[in-house]
Amino acid sequence: MIASDINPVELKVFLNHIYELKKGVRQMVLYTTNRKYENFTVKRLTNQKINYIIQPVGNDKINLFFGRKECINAIRFLVTQPLNKLSPEQDFILGAMLGYDICAQCKRYCKRKVQ
Repeated sequence: MIASDINPVELKVFLNHIYELKKGVRQMVLYTTNRKYENFTVKRLTNQKINYIIQPVGNDKINLFFGRKECINAIRFLVTQPLNKLSPEQDFILGAMLGYDICAQCKRYCKRKVQ
């Protein structure tokens, strides 16, 4: 990918996630993006020594998990299939790891368990 292929607006959220991670606001991030940005994002994470995992989403998108080593190691065990195929328990743990509102996660978990 050459620099002219990179749209800074599309990557602004990614760069903000890195900033928050470095400042300690987040421990882990899930960022979904177009596959055309994979090389750029991986290079940025590698240069900043940030651990990551890539999960393909169809032909043109990827899920990019990145953050603290402990979190990414846990993701290797937890996310072994597409996110929409996770069990209610796996979904709950992932949401908690990503820092989502815990009460909202509890509500989501209960709703998924009764379905």
